[in-house]
Amino acid sequence: MGMNLLAKVWDLHRVRDLPSGATQLFIGLHLIHEVTSPQAFEELRERGLHVVRPERTFAVIDHVVPTDGVRRPLADPLAEEMFTAIEDNTAAGGIAFFGPGCGSQGVIHVAAPELGVTQPGMTIACGDSHTSTHGALGAVAFGIGTSQVRDVLATQCLAARRPKVRRIVLTGERGPWVAAKDVILHVIRTLGVKGGVGFAYELAGPVVERMEIEERLTLCNMGIEGGARVTYCNPDEKTFAFLEGRPYAPGRDDFPAAVAWWRTMASDPGATFDDEVVLDVGNLGPMVTWGITPGQAIGIDEAVPLPSSFHGPERAQAEEAQAFMGVTPGTPLAGAKVNVVFIGSCTNGRMSDLRLAARVARCGRVAPGVRALVVPGSERVAAQAEAEGLPDIFRAAGFQWRLPGCSMCLAMNPDRLQAGELCVATSNRNFKGRQGHPEGRTVLASPAMAAAAALAGEIVDVRTMVGADA
Repeated sequence: MGMNLLAKVWDLHRVRDLPSGATQLFIGLHLIHEVTSPQAFEELRERGLHVVRPERTFAVIDHVVPTDGVRRPLADPLAEEMFTAIEDNTAAGGIAFFGPGCGSQGVIHVAAPELGVTQPGMTIACGDSHTSTHGALGAVAFGIGTSQVRDVLATQCLAARRPKVRRIVLTGERGPWVAAKDVILHVIRTLGVKGGVGFAYELAGPVVERMEIEERLTLCNMGIEGGARVTYCNPDEKTFAFLEGRPYAPGRDDFPAAVAWWRTMASDPGATFDDEVVLDVGNLGPMVTWGITPGQAIGIDEAVPLPSSFHGPERAQAEEAQAFMGVTPGTPLAGAKVNVVFIGSCTNGRMSDLRLAARVARCGRVAPGVRALVVPGSERVAAQAEAEGLPDIFRAAGFQWRLPGCSMCLAMNPDRLQAGELCVATSNRNFKGRQGHPEGRTVLASPAMAAAAALAGEIVDVRTMVGADA
């Protein structure tokens, strides 16, 4: 009987089975940033331990870095303390650190794949919940806590429980302007924000096969929003083409052998799964969230659901979300006034995202009173965008072009909402207070939908603004 990718990778990296029922798992790649690593390094020092495999750890600064200019010391004393800590800790541990100005700094889940450190068949851990992103390249990747960051630094292993695997087969032909973001929001609203708890999600089917790697990165990035710590796609020819020639990928002489091995990591024909779900996205339109979880989402041409359509705790959650967001049940979200637009993050800060947003930005100017930020996901993305003239397009339309960083995704930096502001964001979470103010409100959408909202000054169907076939 065939094996799925998770089973293959898990067995390959198993050191031993622990009495607790967990697995001592070897971690092939450890990614760190400035927020969850300082305490881990401090605990190493307190115990007289050192970084055992520094060549398998890569570090960036992304969460606290300002996007309007990096001047040291940073204006925020805590941010400066984190910046200094990761510089010192990586230097002392012999860890590669990609800081601002090096040409490769960026949001960790953007920078690592484009550097080629993320590869099929790997186990990948990072002190960040959106580590599932790296599963787009055929890896088993998951977020960990600070104590586990310490454990990986000290041993290159951690204790983990093997999840069950749910195969999600996506069928149908995507319609015009339906992005990967729309597809994953549909998956989450269908299966629920807790539907993936205890599962890894294998995303498969013709929709995934037709997607480019950057779209798959968006899909896997938000798997955790559906409760699945691990979300992955099987490696294929697009995966190998994406990795070829990247700085940390196998070199020209070694690449064919690497590809041959990577092929064996894909789920076998006839592989077994604990569950399988088939979702047709053929009739899906652009999506927006109306509430305070990514699962509270609708198509732009749908009405905000009535609380009576929910049962049990979900009804109270819907009522709370609708009151907080100020939306009216039974009416569309289109037409809601927008104060801020944020295009960026580890979900949608890549080149393909910026190109789509720029296509929309060509259609007009940012509406009066709207603050619109475009934040590339990395310095490499920024350089490519500049080579293609995208910043000029955005600036001409009234958008602010910023330096790479997490920015307004979670507002651990100066990019924050004010009380009562409504932001259309391409990031991954719309929780209360996520964007820096407890009364700030967030609507998640694709880059094209966000750009359209900036021009219209309200939530709008991008297809009506630029035409369905544009």
